[in-house]
Amino acid sequence: MIDMVKDLQQNSYPGRGIVLGRSSDGEHAVIGYFIMGRSENSRNRVFVEEQGGIRTEAFDPAKLSDPSLIIYWPVRVLGDQTIVTNGDQTDTIYDYLKDGKTFADALRTRTFEPDGPNFTPRISGLVEKNGNYRLSILKSNEGDPDSAHRYFYEYENPKAGQAHFIHTYEHDGNPIPSFVGEPKQVKIEGCIECFTKMLWENLNEDNKVSLFTRFINLKTGETETRIINKNVK
Repeated sequence: MIDMVKDLQQNSYPGRGIVLGRSSDGEHAVIGYFIMGRSENSRNRVFVEEQGGIRTEAFDPAKLSDPSLIIYWPVRVLGDQTIVTNGDQTDTIYDYLKDGKTFADALRTRTFEPDGPNFTPRISGLVEKNGNYRLSILKSNEGDPDSAHRYFYEYENPKAGQAHFIHTYEHDGNPIPSFVGEPKQVKIEGCIECFTKMLWENLNEDNKVSLFTRFINLKTGETETRIINKNVK
């Protein structure tokens, strides 16, 4: 099991990250999603809660230069399923699930982002009513724009206090290397406040932009949400 605090502290630029798991009391499904940025355009964002999910928007619209890969819905809710991703594949997954198709069906129609030479991976997660969850990463074959690798992971009956963490980049670089290996198994302790504080305080101060966390009560379906934006008016 990876020490998530040390893992975040030692990585100045994991990019965008998803954490899915179960709370330490076993009563809640847990979701965490963060975004980071190196460029002015990437850092010019905030999370806004809307219709059960969240969307990104420009903090200063006058400074927005290219919305195509930075403005999207990271989180959407369909019935008792919660989708979380780092791009507009959120909408693809939502539409496929609504039509009775699967998480994997949706992502087989998508590929990594067209932002060469980085070719940022698309990371996606799905949380079910019972707390089971799925993760996926779509990435280039070592930077080859014509070769895609798709990986899917399913987690049934997660243990209390256990979660999995995946992020877009292995570490900072130029070009930035894609995440390597399986999602990291990490420990979750305490309430949503503790979880949110742990993530936000250990993300790189210069590069962190926004954070979303949610606890979903597995018996009632009630949700508790936190959003932190570095840019505050």
